[in-house]
Amino acid sequence: MHILVTNDDGVNAPGLLALAQAIRSLPDVEVTVLAPDRNWSSSGHVKTLHRPLRLYQVMLADGTLAWASDGAPSDCVALAVLGALEKPIDMVVSGINPTPNLGHDVTYSGTVTAAMEAVISGLPGIAISLDSPQDLIGPRDYRAAAAIAKYVVQQVLQHGWPKGVVLNVNVPYLPLDQIKGIQITRQGTRVYRDRLEKRIDPKGRPYYWIGGEAPTGVPEDGTDIGALAAGYVSITPLKLDLTAYEVMDHLRAWSWDDLPRACRAVSPPDARAALQEP
Repeated sequence: MHILVTNDDGVNAPGLLALAQAIRSLPDVEVTVLAPDRNWSSSGHVKTLHRPLRLYQVMLADGTLAWASDGAPSDCVALAVLGALEKPIDMVVSGINPTPNLGHDVTYSGTVTAAMEAVISGLPGIAISLDSPQDLIGPRDYRAAAAIAKYVVQQVLQHGWPKGVVLNVNVPYLPLDQIKGIQITRQGTRVYRDRLEKRIDPKGRPYYWIGGEAPTGVPEDGTDIGALAAGYVSITPLKLDLTAYEVMDHLRAWSWDDLPRACRAVSPPDARAALQEP
């Protein structure tokens, strides 16, 4: 079993090292680390097609070798899956992200979208994130999250992976013996408090920061946010199929049959003229 460990915080992030060390301790498992050479937090699902990508070896803090790339997290997974590494990949584990990825965060998260890239390629993809306090001072303790990651990988190896599904794992910032257990959850409601800050540069030109307070969430029972608030690990199975099946019949009931006449009615005159030219 060859497992790729990656992240979105960069190849030298302490959470990545903790994750790689935990997965390496599993029997009959080979781990390769391939991660971005810089921080790609909140990068979302990126695939680099407009320039070449480069790989080079680096040494991690424990003396083990890893690969770094100048691409995004999902690029790192694509490189590995498409053959940049000598051995084929069997599973991708992404993390440990120092902050949680809850609710709609998964669409922004490089951690989660790296796992999504694995699933697109037909491989198991697991994302691991830690619910660190916002006011934390000093180094983070990744030991509990690393132990949970190892346990989740063991479960997938034992029971099999549900194809087409990403496992999004969020771990409370507690010692392992204080974590109450694991809940299988749905995505909760994330509350974003983004704010646009407009400023003027020395040449009088405007520029913008997207900022604001850190997001919060609604801690409903059965959700990822609720599980973390209650001291449980949250495992949310995510499907890449975003189709809203429950509204398809409603949309079919709309009047879709007079498409040509409707389009002529809303098209500007120059567009209609252009369509009539031979």
